[in-house]
Amino acid sequence: MNYELLNAINNALWTYVVITMLVGCALYFTWNLRAVQFTMLPTMIRNLFKPSDQPFESFGKLKISSFQAFAISLSSRVGTGNLAGVASAIFVGGPGAVFWMWIMALLGAATAFMEATLAQLFKRKGKESFYGGPAYYMKYGLKRPWMGILFAVLIIFGFGLANQLVQSNTLCDAISNSFQIPMRYVAGGLALVTLLIIFGGIKRIARFCAWIVPFMALGYLFLAIYILVVNLTEIPAMLSLIIRSAFGWEQAAGGAVGMAIMQGVKRGLFSNEAGEGSAPNAAATATIPHPVTQGLLQSLGVFTDTLVICTCTAFIILLSGLYTNGEDGIILTGHAMEHHLGSFGGWFLLAAIFLFAYSTIIANYFYGETNIRYICNKSWAIFVFRILSGIVVLLGGFMTLQQTWSIVDLAMALMTILNLIAVVLLSKYAFRLLQDFQKQRKEGKDPVFHKDLFPNTDLEGWD
Repeated sequence: MNYELLNAINNALWTYVVITMLVGCALYFTWNLRAVQFTMLPTMIRNLFKPSDQPFESFGKLKISSFQAFAISLSSRVGTGNLAGVASAIFVGGPGAVFWMWIMALLGAATAFMEATLAQLFKRKGKESFYGGPAYYMKYGLKRPWMGILFAVLIIFGFGLANQLVQSNTLCDAISNSFQIPMRYVAGGLALVTLLIIFGGIKRIARFCAWIVPFMALGYLFLAIYILVVNLTEIPAMLSLIIRSAFGWEQAAGGAVGMAIMQGVKRGLFSNEAGEGSAPNAAATATIPHPVTQGLLQSLGVFTDTLVICTCTAFIILLSGLYTNGEDGIILTGHAMEHHLGSFGGWFLLAAIFLFAYSTIIANYFYGETNIRYICNKSWAIFVFRILSGIVVLLGGFMTLQQTWSIVDLAMALMTILNLIAVVLLSKYAFRLLQDFQKQRKEGKDPVFHKDLFPNTDLEGWD
């Protein structure tokens, strides 16, 4: 594969198309939603653990809780992008890239709300749970099945296959280096364990993610807080460095600001996925009384991923001062950990890599399966995709990180462009749903969606 050509295409897409669309859509949604990602933050947190209401008891076994759907999407968000991706953004774009990651998270949470709400509205009924996502709201909302097929192919390739290579490569490399085990053996073991989980179906995936995500996120957060406390006096200088670098005040070269922005947006999107069209596949599975409920939770997921976990990694790296040593990716993060915590830091990072990367592999598989069902909802097709997923995880142990990033960047760009077009065209539905949700709350009700709000619209998931 000609990676120079691939990188040239990626640079053109990200520089002129994707960043413009992401920022433009995020501002448009934030304005029209009246900054819902900030004004309804308390409601997001309350809804995270709120059980489903009575109108949904009739769905019986179609029961994936709001928290489980949130955990599946967060499993995909919280992966090696939070460890290696943040380090790469700082390595290439400087400390200022962190600032632009924050900005995109604050604005991108509105985009996450939109796509998740639409996924809930146009979800379908399956045997084990609901299912849906961009391919489904393109088909049933926009009435453009061809667009849904194109997106389904992109997400199967981007998340079900290419993204798996990044997660597998990072995890295999870390374990191989720590225990001096040949990469091929690590990759083989990882592929086997992955197959055991994914052959258990969506409910096993949901239970796995609901257990592992809080554990890994809280453990990493507590460690970062400890490092911040130990380095308390250095925090003001670090924050000042981030701001100065974000606007080029630290650099002589005029292109420094552009590089910081591009890396912050690109790696931020890889981590929090707002606008990319991946998380809505998980959002659609939840059994909830109103689509807005899941939209709010997915906004919270963006905050959790970028403003909390990515920030933890960034602070650990910047406080170590090692980001100027010419190291990149997980190696930089690992050395920063060891700088603060000695050998324990290396072992902790290894555990974090395993939990972050493996949970992402499982969630990414689910996104792929959802879209396989869109194209060909046959048991043999699901079986073949499961086997193929195991093979891809195995192959991740035999590729370089540079090769895998190039493939993932292209898939992310194409998915994001197509998804944002659909979300903008369907935005009137999400705006109307939010109005309905807020109106019912003002009347003292627990909001419940009634499909007659949108007559003559195919809403099978709400029958």
